[in-house]
Amino acid sequence: MADVQVSGAREPEVLAVVGMTATGKSALALDLAEALGGPDAVEIVNADAMQLYRGMDVGTAKLPPGERRGVVHHQLDVLDVTEEARVAAYQEAARADIAAVRGRGKVPVLVGGSGLYLRAVLDHLDFPGTDPAVRAELEERAARLGTRPLHDELAARDPEAAARIDPRNTRRVVRALEVIALTGRPYSASLPEHVYAVPAVQLAIAVPRPELDARIAARTEQMMAQGLLEETERLLGQGLSEGVTARRAVGYAQAADVLAGRMTKEEAVSAISVATRQLARRQEKWFRRDPRIHWLPTADAEGLRDAALRTLHL
Repeated sequence: MADVQVSGAREPEVLAVVGMTATGKSALALDLAEALGGPDAVEIVNADAMQLYRGMDVGTAKLPPGERRGVVHHQLDVLDVTEEARVAAYQEAARADIAAVRGRGKVPVLVGGSGLYLRAVLDHLDFPGTDPAVRAELEERAARLGTRPLHDELAARDPEAAARIDPRNTRRVVRALEVIALTGRPYSASLPEHVYAVPAVQLAIAVPRPELDARIAARTEQMMAQGLLEETERLLGQGLSEGVTARRAVGYAQAADVLAGRMTKEEAVSAISVATRQLARRQEKWFRRDPRIHWLPTADAEGLRDAALRTLHL
């Protein structure tokens, strides 16, 4: 990343635009791409776990190809909805993309709000192995008892990990207990420290909560108008309800409830907005813990781009 300077660090290998949902990361990344030379100089690597899935477009706010300004995007549409998204596999694939982009003499821009996926790419993070029998036993308990008792067990064995994992996130709770069972060490010991394996400059947009909530509400209305119900119906036919990861994407469960007559469209819009606001709060807590992130004040597109360029010393 020629001419980009950050004091106290090696020359960055990646520019990362991170942060909460609905803050305008994709638009900022494209504006920066144009400022840095456009498609001939920049390629984008997705770091949104749900945008890995083919066909999950409207509900994940995935930029249509015609709106990508000619910039090549990686790690979009690489999984079917029935496949499980695995952070370790993503780490390997995204780092390979970044290396290839740099090998072509271009700037890789990593964009997304999936915190663990971003950290897996940028930071020193190794993944403990798995044991199908241990995981199956934990998943059976979660199905029978609910996730809360397992989260309580995690809190007793590893309070730090429990504090960082949403009690409703069955997959992460199960994974934490699996790692403890296999390694005999706290799961938190395997979580990444804020130490780059891939030197980066990270930018995030600090949108005030009332404004962010309004953006989320407007975007949810737009998604419904753009065909979220039709997309969900198509994805259900492709096995969405059986997908381990994809089915947890915000919006699709509510849309499925509308299709099944369990919820009105208006109720679904409200429920999706609430769930998205909750997601944004969790994301904000995650990203605010990282002292390396440069938070940009909210502005119009030009002002935001200029603030980012000043941060990059360009």
